[in-house]
Amino acid sequence: MARLARFEAQVLPHLDAAYNLARWLTRNDHDAEDVVQEAYLRAMRYFDGMKGEARPWLLAIVRNTCYTWLEKNRPGELVALDDAAPNVADTQSLNPFASPSDGNPEVILLQSANRKLVNQALEELPVGFREVIVMREIEDLSYKEIAAVAGIPIGTVMSRLARGREMLKRAIESRMRRAS
Repeated sequence: MARLARFEAQVLPHLDAAYNLARWLTRNDHDAEDVVQEAYLRAMRYFDGMKGEARPWLLAIVRNTCYTWLEKNRPGELVALDDAAPNVADTQSLNPFASPSDGNPEVILLQSANRKLVNQALEELPVGFREVIVMREIEDLSYKEIAAVAGIPIGTVMSRLARGREMLKRAIESRMRRAS
C-alpha cells in the first residue's frame, strides 16, 4: 500500500503532461488515452526502478510507449531523422500556448486564432521534431530533461529544436499565405 501511495503522490500529478505528450505524438485523443493508460501500467510495474525526477522518467515511458504504438499502428509516420544534416538558424522560441495576458476580447480572439494556426502547423511536423518542440515549448522541459526522455544527446535536442522550429515557422507562413 505504501508503494501505491508513493506512486500516486509522485507520478499521478504528471498525468496531464503525459496525456499532452501522447496526444501530440499520436495526434488523436482516443489513441493518446490508450497510450497513457499503457504507459501508466508500465510506470507502475517499474516504479521501484525510477531514477531521478518522476516527470522526465514518466514522459520517457510515455514517449517509448507512443513510439511502440506508432510502430505497430502507423509505421508510415515514423520517419528517420538525419541529425547530422546541417542546422538551420535557430528561431525565436514560439509559445502560442501561453494564457492570454490581456482581458481584451480582440486580443483573446487573435491569440486563439494564432494558437489554432500553430497547433495545425505543429501537427504537420514529423514526430521526432514535434516531440522535442512539445517537450520544450509546451511542457517546459530543460534540454537535459528532453535528452533524457528522448534518449538522445543534448546537442541533438538543440539541433532538432532549431530544425523543428524552422519547419514550424515555414508551415505557419505557408498556412498564412494560403489563408490570405
